[in-house]
Amino acid sequence: MLIRFFFFLLITTLLYSCTTSKSAYSPSKKIAATALKKDFFLLRKTLEAKHPSLYWYTPKQKMDQYFDSYYAKITDSMTEQQFAWLIVAPVIDKIKCGHTSVSLSKQYDKWIKGKYIATFPLFLKVWNDTLAVTGNYNFKKDSIFKRGTLITAINGIPNQLLIKYMLDFLPSDGYAENVNYIRLSSNFPYYHRNIFGLSKNYEVAYIDSNGVAQKAMVPLFIPAPDSTKKDSTKKIITATPIKVNKLLKYRSFTIDSSKKFATLTINTFAEGHLRAFFRRSFRKIRKQHIQHLVIDVRNNGGGRVGLSTLLTRYVSKQKFKVADSLYATARGVGPYGKYITGGFLNSVEMLFISPFKKNGQYHIKHLENHWYTPKRKAFNGNVYVITSGPTFSAAALFCNVLKGQKDVTIVGEETGGGWYGNNGIIIPDVKLPNTGIRVRLPLYRLVQYNHPNVKGTGIMPDVYVPTSYEALLKGYDKKMAVVRSMIFSNTQP
Repeated sequence: MLIRFFFFLLITTLLYSCTTSKSAYSPSKKIAATALKKDFFLLRKTLEAKHPSLYWYTPKQKMDQYFDSYYAKITDSMTEQQFAWLIVAPVIDKIKCGHTSVSLSKQYDKWIKGKYIATFPLFLKVWNDTLAVTGNYNFKKDSIFKRGTLITAINGIPNQLLIKYMLDFLPSDGYAENVNYIRLSSNFPYYHRNIFGLSKNYEVAYIDSNGVAQKAMVPLFIPAPDSTKKDSTKKIITATPIKVNKLLKYRSFTIDSSKKFATLTINTFAEGHLRAFFRRSFRKIRKQHIQHLVIDVRNNGGGRVGLSTLLTRYVSKQKFKVADSLYATARGVGPYGKYITGGFLNSVEMLFISPFKKNGQYHIKHLENHWYTPKRKAFNGNVYVITSGPTFSAAALFCNVLKGQKDVTIVGEETGGGWYGNNGIIIPDVKLPNTGIRVRLPLYRLVQYNHPNVKGTGIMPDVYVPTSYEALLKGYDKKMAVVRSMIFSNTQP
């Protein structure tokens, strides 16, 4: 594996030697093992002292073994990428916390911006134990791997083992891996090259159009030296204001031409002027007497609990709380504050929002005790909530409250956000001083209101609509098609 990483770094250096020569940062720079060990030791001590759920899924004895075994793997110098992906990421995965994740340094982010680098060439849709082609960097030279081609192995590794291995490098809330299928599907070349390194050629096993198992050699994709500058002088002209386009990334509202239902698509609870947006949208729904409302949170990774709670009040049929319990295990981030972004301010905020100590825990009593009531003019019709793996954090809180309520149907797939609970509220980065690698550190544990007895799953849909191979080939939205069918046939699960 290390040999492939060396090959990857060589290709990267050759392609962008001009760029790296102008900058002090180089992704191929090796960091001494002693410095890497110091970073790893600091990360371990910070997590042990400040993470509220380090042993929620993995017992302390087992977690200690993981820390010790990966520390022992640091026997020689490594690049930042090698250290992040081969040492830090698999340890973080064992915590089973979707808000505890790894990212490379800010210097790397600046270096990589706008660049195309050598990579595995196939984009793949990933679900369960299946891989299907959705894109191909070498499409001009490749007549085999078209959209929908089923892949059965890469470099001799069967897809079931390949997917299972890659999931061990990606964080999740408990065992709700649905979010990681979406992550892999969004940019399979990125994850494959970082986990496995690069090869000059890849042996890819696939099923041909006649249903026969075949194999083909696929070359590494190496972009042309000037590809990063291609079309850079062209100006994009659009008739729609940029501000409107930006807001549509965050949220949108439409009324179907049949006038039978409206659709709210909420992709985040962090941006998009949502308070005013909710107010305007529900006013239109009332004026047009819409009786069916679809709320699409498939791509909602969360955000502000207050905004998630606000939307819940517009559609909930009953009063609710945010959490049964919500607490930190430490008051502040000291003595690791200088390694944590906003360290002092985080400590001050924690002191004010969770001053109450119980059994060594610092509780946010307001969110544990406060009951929220539905809006006076809340929507009283049928609600259909569409979910998927990226439905996370505050979006999972929203789904949890609505789950099981009268006239509410959750359609789609298991959420990535934990049903029993998760970690968050304040989530700074731990910045490791020798490598610059950043690890997100949630400071509070939240156990959901009215949570299930068993932790580890996401919120389950009432109507399960898995990934559809037919929809992948034909390019239509299977989940929305199922919802439309339910609305027009007046069926409930």
